[in-house]
Amino acid sequence: MSWLGKFIGGAFGFMMGGPMGAILGASLGHQFDIGMIRMENIESLRPGDQHRVQMAFFTATFSVMGHIAKADGRISPEEISLANRIMDQMSISGEMRTTAINLFEQGKNANFPLDDVLAQFYQECHRRTDLIRMFLEIQIQEALADGSMDSKEEKLLLHICGQLRVSHFDYERLKMRVLAQQRFQNRDYQYQDQGQYRRQRQHQQPYRREQSSLQDAYEVLGLTSSASDEEVKKAYRRLMSQNHPDKLVAKGLPEEMMKLAKEKTQKITKAYETIQQARKK
Repeated sequence: MSWLGKFIGGAFGFMMGGPMGAILGASLGHQFDIGMIRMENIESLRPGDQHRVQMAFFTATFSVMGHIAKADGRISPEEISLANRIMDQMSISGEMRTTAINLFEQGKNANFPLDDVLAQFYQECHRRTDLIRMFLEIQIQEALADGSMDSKEEKLLLHICGQLRVSHFDYERLKMRVLAQQRFQNRDYQYQDQGQYRRQRQHQQPYRREQSSLQDAYEVLGLTSSASDEEVKKAYRRLMSQNHPDKLVAKGLPEEMMKLAKEKTQKITKAYETIQQARKK
């Protein structure tokens, strides 16, 4: 278990203070008065400290996911499934998983202090834009979990971006990239569970399927097919640098989320290789 897991397992999460401390403390089932608690080893954690950022990322991620899932008035099985899948990918269990579920449940409440949580998260991140970007990608995935994005979910995501100093243009680009990653990963396997995978491969025109996959690969890198070879390389290197698991953990990404970062770099690499292979023909 990482430092974050030990911190939560030791029931000290609420020591972060502020709205996040209250939410995390309540998720741990503790009643407390933050102003009366003093612990030397915790007081040394200042805004921007890696361990404190990890705690803030964990708290904000699951509570805001719950808030987005509830934005359209109901929570679908797919939205719950996505939250559980992320927990599975993070290999979190025991009290830490219970805490994540409780955070999700708190986010569903009508009185959830969204703006206060986002303000503290932004402060704790100390302009770590890579972490903010990954946080937003997870929230966009949650909004898309049931196959489409409701207008209320979109409005909420734009509000979240505004609170985190992310422009509308950057949000649209990020959403396009998330959609492209999903299509690129699932295109050839979308009918496999229904036993139609072989028939799909036989009847779909190979050229059409290949072109669609190639277009998605460009969008994963944030490019179009008109990009030069040098632009493709630069985009690939930039995205790999932004999403390198070790770098993200060093900036405050909880170690449990390293697997999510690794999976993303694998998608980026596969997209790059697809483009390179197509350009050699």
